[in-house]
Amino acid sequence: MAVQISVIIPAYNVEKYIIKCLDSIVRQNVANIEVIVVDDGSKDKTLSICQEYAETNSCIKIISKENGGQSSARNLGIRY
Repeated sequence: MAVQISVIIPAYNVEKYIIKCLDSIVRQNVANIEVIVVDDGSKDKTLSICQEYAETNSCIKIISKENGGQSSARNLGIRY
């Protein structure tokens, strides 16, 4: 089935908030959703938290890059 909704999440040092964000998205009643989390060079546990979610939920994809700002993270997610 084709993806109905793509959600791009630029993430930088958001370990305090990313769990609530990802929980909210994966609880949605949309069958064909993809979640692209672009870790923008976080220095906290953001990337590892996202990787744990991706291991248990196939709709979550993780991209990790050097810090370049929210726009560059979002644009990379769009290209993906």
